[in-house]
Amino acid sequence: MSPAVHRIASDETIPESVDVVVIGGGIVGAAAAYFLARRRQKVALVEKGWIAGEQSGRNWGWCRRQNRDERELPLASLALRLWDGLAAEIGRDLGFRRCGLLYVTDNPAQLAEWEKWRELGRRFDVDTRMLSAAEATAATAGTGRNWLGAAHSVDDGKADPALAAPVLAEGARRLGATIHQACAARGLEITNGAVSGVVTEKGTIRAGAVLCAGGAWASAFCRRHGISFPQASVRQSILRTRPAPHVTEALYTPDCALTRRLDGSYTLAISGKATLEVTPQALRHARAFLPMFVKRLKAVEVGIGRSFFAGPEAFGRWREDEVSPFERIRVLDPAPNSRTIAKTLARARGLYPALADVEVAEAWGGYVDFTPDAVPVISPVASIKGFFLAAGFSGHGFGIGPAAGQLAADLVANDTPCVDPGPFRLSRLRDGSRVEVGAI
Repeated sequence: MSPAVHRIASDETIPESVDVVVIGGGIVGAAAAYFLARRRQKVALVEKGWIAGEQSGRNWGWCRRQNRDERELPLASLALRLWDGLAAEIGRDLGFRRCGLLYVTDNPAQLAEWEKWRELGRRFDVDTRMLSAAEATAATAGTGRNWLGAAHSVDDGKADPALAAPVLAEGARRLGATIHQACAARGLEITNGAVSGVVTEKGTIRAGAVLCAGGAWASAFCRRHGISFPQASVRQSILRTRPAPHVTEALYTPDCALTRRLDGSYTLAISGKATLEVTPQALRHARAFLPMFVKRLKAVEVGIGRSFFAGPEAFGRWREDEVSPFERIRVLDPAPNSRTIAKTLARARGLYPALADVEVAEAWGGYVDFTPDAVPVISPVASIKGFFLAAGFSGHGFGIGPAAGQLAADLVANDTPCVDPGPFRLSRLRDGSRVEVGAI
């Protein structure tokens, strides 16, 4: 079941030519289209399903610097500043609120990890406050639980996954971009080793630059053109409640995480609870992902499902004049794990007595795409001039989405990058560089 997101209209006809085609209507693609259009670039944003139909509309909504990998912190810091101003720029609410994020635990090892991270956070001016047992318990009044301690990231916040990417896309359109949903990109048109256009199911759009921000589908699109992009996805299950009593704004506990939405409902999830499905793509890149699997396997179940035969990680070849896998599955919408949903709801009800009668409004599954080091790729692709990639956000993409989109736009437009793009280069995953698995 797809979560409800704000649906926007498509432009009726595709343009014959533009400066840039952005493939993928998630938060990163929508943000890139917005920042490119703000530079007066002529942009077409193409999406095989609908804007925010996949992971950008299926996440917790957290916009954080707390507990991030050092390589992502400059991008995360910029993202929070951008979130602050986007509503005023576009004239629409994206649901962003600097409400602070609270992490509580009764695990000494986890508490020590947060305390150690605070040393890194200080170098980036992250306001993280460690709370004592008494302070953590007081901060979660209403749970009836006593905690060992907590980390409170004061300046972090949340945005609304149902609104953010669609509002950014509409903002791009007001600046001159065109939006094309139900319009799958089948492949690149390449002339003398350089991008000259994108072949879509509705025709070819000529362009001198293309950004692929295709989420879990990015590796399959790249593979079509002989580009190796190591990418693996895990399936997670999340639910949204009906409007319920106010108990918290954004809270992580070892039992479950709760995020209050604008309408008074909650997004509920269990952190780290996921399924890694064995697929041809996973097998192809298994060696690259071995350090990740070893570090994270305790939190991930392994299984074989329909994704082995259909979807972004299955076998597949297609010509640009025939229906592609991107059209066969318009929206990647896996069924939620019913046991996980029941466990999540039971844990939230048990945590807060005030939620004892809370009901499920909707539940959904989603695929979170990872790179071997859990750090995204935002990079030109050396083998094809004019082709750029922004994918592999490893569960971090929504919160840093505006900054990731701005960095991608900088690279496409050959402007001074807003942050150092070096840590996000594609070549690090293929040139023998040491893989250091980042924070999840």
